[in-house]
Amino acid sequence: MSGLVVEALEARYGLLTAVRGVSFAAGTGDVVALVGANGAGKTTLLRTIAGAHPASAGRVKLDGRDITPVPVHRRVGMGIAMVPEGRRLFAEMTVEENLMLGRRARRDGDWTIERVLELFPNLQPRRKALAGTLSGGEQQACAIGRALVANPDVLLLDEVSLGLSPLAVDRVYASLEALLRSGTTVVLVEQDLDRALGVANRVLCMLEGRIVLDAPAGEVTRAQVTEAYFGLKAPAAGGVAA
Repeated sequence: MSGLVVEALEARYGLLTAVRGVSFAAGTGDVVALVGANGAGKTTLLRTIAGAHPASAGRVKLDGRDITPVPVHRRVGMGIAMVPEGRRLFAEMTVEENLMLGRRARRDGDWTIERVLELFPNLQPRRKALAGTLSGGEQQACAIGRALVANPDVLLLDEVSLGLSPLAVDRVYASLEALLRSGTTVVLVEQDLDRALGVANRVLCMLEGRIVLDAPAGEVTRAQVTEAYFGLKAPAAGGVAA
């Protein structure tokens, strides 16, 4: 299938297995919410998909091609971009200079620096400001914009709302609405279940490195997600917590 396919993926830190046999598929335009408690393996899963962490078993496929052995910098050029937890901007570079880094992928597409500034208008007056002087919400917008300028087919967003004020979260999500309708495949790690269920068409819940719930967002209740999140009940057939 076109899009992202993860097959029996495992990732380790020494003797610790952080991702255990994870499989899922995200087609073109899907928005997949990846939820779970701290330490469930969400960030390691995203990093392994992006190529920033090695897979110890399993495969990652993009549009039918096995990219498991492909290094991280080449995956960006193939269409996978990640916004890491904590943003990781270059604090001594300007907003515009940080955004320009995304252009190194040299992928064709509609996302330009000007379009990113239209998507996040709060960045326009801060264009020449150092990234280290931005507010948390502005930094998150800049980090997302840097990934978008690479014109990814698959965008991995890790903890979009982490550390932001409620007002900043509202602004970031309001700006993301256009992106989520653009046809880009998005895998979103989000601790706020209401936010996650509100924007996604699929929801995956991880527990101790495994997917314990995989369901259309419109067919699963918040209570079911919460039960899977805390491991309160075993998943029923099909992956949805009973």
